[in-house]
Amino acid sequence: MASALVENHFRSNKLPHIWCPGCGHGIIMRSIVEAIDELGYNKDDVCVVSGIGCSSRAPGYMDYNTLHTLHGRALAYATGVKMANPKLKVIVITGDGDCAAIGGNHLIHAARRNIDITTVVFNNNIYGMTGGQYSPTTPTGEKGTTAPFGNIDKNFDLCNLAKAAGATYVARATAYHANMITKLVKAGMENKGFSFVEAVSVCPTYYGRKNKKGDAVQMMRYLKDSSVNVKAAKKLPKEKLEGKFFIGEFHKVEEPEYTEQYQKIIDSFQKER
Repeated sequence: MASALVENHFRSNKLPHIWCPGCGHGIIMRSIVEAIDELGYNKDDVCVVSGIGCSSRAPGYMDYNTLHTLHGRALAYATGVKMANPKLKVIVITGDGDCAAIGGNHLIHAARRNIDITTVVFNNNIYGMTGGQYSPTTPTGEKGTTAPFGNIDKNFDLCNLAKAAGATYVARATAYHANMITKLVKAGMENKGFSFVEAVSVCPTYYGRKNKKGDAVQMMRYLKDSSVNVKAAKKLPKEKLEGKFFIGEFHKVEEPEYTEQYQKIIDSFQKER
């Protein structure tokens, strides 16, 4: 039940949260908590790390080991946590700007190393907390406070980026598909390696207003109508896929995990001594 979930996994004295009305981040946070609950992990065995931004406020509400760190550096801190205690289930909560702009270098190298961290990106296509600037995922032509006439940059496909960098689990869902987020985060946490889950969110306050996307309900309806499960997409004609984006599980492979490989080097050195 919802009340039991709050009691067992949230710092109730910190609630209600301070995200804007209509923001999708609360839905995504709950979905992550449901994944942890369904997996039956002990709270003391979970560590949630965030950087700076709207999404990065989430660990303040979650009753686990939590770190609220520097802008773009969540994965660097999380790597240190995982190396110090490989038994911990480490989750990074980050935003599209936090992860793909100032934190982009950390993202590609965490993926390249295949370290056992599950990264969940709350992607609302804009910098929300700091004033509505366009981000690396703001679609070309869309507006932000730093792109009042439209963004001319090509936006990142974060899932393609993570896969190309070496992530062994890559998936995407939306705030509308809350149950799917839970399913994908569970799969990511069970994957032994770097897992990347993009959770497409909505920001009615900045992105919605700047780009005339309507209210929160209309933006959520857009997520529903414009997304296609990658499994279903294989059976649909091209004309049915125009203007759509894909959700679901994109990539899953098994490769050596970084902390285990590192421990093998330590064990080998100790034997030689």
